[in-house]
Amino acid sequence: MELTLGLLADFANKSADGKLNILGVFNRIWSQKYPAVHAEMKLVLRFELHRAEAGQTKKFQIQLRNDQGRRLMEVAGEMNIPEPQLSQFPPGEMIQIDQILGLNRFPIPAPGRYEFVVLINGDAKGSVAFTAAVRQPATPRAGG
Repeated sequence: MELTLGLLADFANKSADGKLNILGVFNRIWSQKYPAVHAEMKLVLRFELHRAEAGQTKKFQIQLRNDQGRRLMEVAGEMNIPEPQLSQFPPGEMIQIDQILGLNRFPIPAPGRYEFVVLINGDAKGSVAFTAAVRQPATPRAGG
């Protein structure tokens, strides 16, 4: 099982016919002061796996780490890998599984670089990084 896509977006969903829809991809969050709270975002992940992995249960962890590598948050659970329908993924074709994690009222303690590290069965498969930056308040222009 490999992580082939990882990003942050304002919105994401899966359509009835299986298409992954993503709007507002970003890797920088702005705030005038910290700690800050980001109202809403989606962590979008796509995994590819071989048909031989179908029917298995995989343990996953998503860890938020700061730029010193300190773990700030963790989400963990199990993912059941379904048997694919032949019409969707014929033999020899990799199976794709999309996961969308909604993060509402997400706390950001300080400016800096952060990453969501994705682990499957304890092995790091990739990460999704973002930078929290300070936005200076707009200054009024003279004569305006």
